[in-house]
Amino acid sequence: MRTLDETKELIACGLGEIPCDCKLQNVKLVDVFSGEIFETDVYIKGKRIVSIDKNANLKADKIKDCTGLYAVPGFIDAHMHFESTMLSPEALASVVVPCGTTTMLADLMEIANAAGEDGLREMLKSIEKLPYRMLIEVSSRVPTAPGLETTGAVLGAKEVDGLLEWDKSISLGEMDSSKILITREDQYIEKILSALKRGKVVNGHAIGRLGQELNIYAASGISDDHECVTVQEMTERLRVGIKVFIREGSTERNVETLVKGIVANNIPTDNIMFCTDDKHIDDIKNEGHINYNVNKSIELGLSPMTAIQMATIHTAKHFRMEEEIGSITPGRLADIILCDSIEKIVPKEVWFEGKPVADNGVLTAKPEIRKYPDWIKDTVHLLKPVYAERFELECPEEKIHNGRAKARIIELIDGQIVNNELHDTLPVKDGKLVCDIDKDYLKLAVVERYGKTGTIGVGFVKGFKIKKGAMAYSMSHDHHNIVVVGTNDEDMALAANHIAEIKGGLCVVDNGRVTADMALTIGGLMSEGTAEEVAEQLDVMNNAAKALGCEMDAPFMALSFISLPTVPELGLTDKGLVDVINHKLIDVIL
Repeated sequence: MRTLDETKELIACGLGEIPCDCKLQNVKLVDVFSGEIFETDVYIKGKRIVSIDKNANLKADKIKDCTGLYAVPGFIDAHMHFESTMLSPEALASVVVPCGTTTMLADLMEIANAAGEDGLREMLKSIEKLPYRMLIEVSSRVPTAPGLETTGAVLGAKEVDGLLEWDKSISLGEMDSSKILITREDQYIEKILSALKRGKVVNGHAIGRLGQELNIYAASGISDDHECVTVQEMTERLRVGIKVFIREGSTERNVETLVKGIVANNIPTDNIMFCTDDKHIDDIKNEGHINYNVNKSIELGLSPMTAIQMATIHTAKHFRMEEEIGSITPGRLADIILCDSIEKIVPKEVWFEGKPVADNGVLTAKPEIRKYPDWIKDTVHLLKPVYAERFELECPEEKIHNGRAKARIIELIDGQIVNNELHDTLPVKDGKLVCDIDKDYLKLAVVERYGKTGTIGVGFVKGFKIKKGAMAYSMSHDHHNIVVVGTNDEDMALAANHIAEIKGGLCVVDNGRVTADMALTIGGLMSEGTAEEVAEQLDVMNNAAKALGCEMDAPFMALSFISLPTVPELGLTDKGLVDVINHKLIDVIL
């Protein structure tokens, strides 16, 4: 927030008593408040904008000729988990800032589940040195599914209340609807009230909820939701006063469906904004960040002004930050994208708090990637080595008919985070359920990785299409135990053990041999490498997955979500198969 001296300086600059630092001359200003585009000069002092008056004629130490260029406010990501990028906050700068993202609202629930409040504090040490703004959506779900999973830490109502006092906390992070509609524990209501009494919004996670359930959820104090996958879901949320974040991640692709619905039904966008939620580094490098959401929406029929407003001022207003960010107007922080066109925004320059930080797709203000302490790189501990027998699933004899038994199978939906509960028969061998590779019914397991219980949950999944071997990942949302999918128990056990050996990360196994691995040592979630290094490593991992037969664009992101115990219809944790809607453990065998 601005200081007394800073404000007095802005006034003195505006009155011509002292020079401004910079003048962006003859720029075409995209004014998200008025909805106009007009040629003017933008004056900057320190971090803030002094004036946008063409006739101001103020002195400036530097003048930049912006003839032919548009000035667009820096983009805001309304909700993201930076851990899903696989990058540290410092490394992430090199890919998101050149895309025009200057503010990210981050729910750090992943590192919180793995390493608790100490993990959060460690991440926050990076924030002040970044060439972008990171504000914190204080995690409400640590753990996400109490009693149904093992996590590395717990953040109760008292801890969350304290975290909401932090200067960088902007909201209460996504509150799963089951906490309001099913479990109804006081601690979750207390977390909501802690945010509301401070004038902060409460982020939602209302996946699959409609009708009266959604009304109850809204009545509890929920402000927004990023889980809409249909136009009906979007419309119903807007009707009950829940604002909508349109998400485009690596596996959660919602922009096309929802924006088409907005255009077709002429839905007002004042309460709609953009987020990425979970997007891997390779997709950011190949597609973009929030600029991708904006440009895709323009292609689908939104006006450039509307799409830009959804990426800027709408988000700023929702989070009650419009006096600081979201527009190029006097007194606001000078976060600016300079570009040749607004029909398709390709940033030529990106400015953050009055300084240029990216030029033609390259980060120029590079933060040093700091050394993280040893303790946060030592969070993956198996209670004991995993043997193939631990993945066996016994089938009662009375359930076996003609060598098969009926079971619940998690069926992936392409391009979505949600899944279907599929009922079909699986082969039984020596009294145990086994894979049916021809039908793409593969074994799925979650291995507890905090050295607390040694528990392993086993189920089956359809959608990965691998024909041999196994894949494993230590980032299984939101408990972040080791999740493994495979065609045979031996390769699955090798993959799980190898993940522990490398202190967290990704692994591909084929016929008793590790064919590719990638260490994510920071909390078992993030790499210590640069964006370029991580992107190259992820390409290797994706190619190794393809060699097993997997056809997915983002196989490891899909693997990370398939175990989630809060996304319908089924989830899997170290304790077993989860009926997500009813928040309870259920049997795999029907």
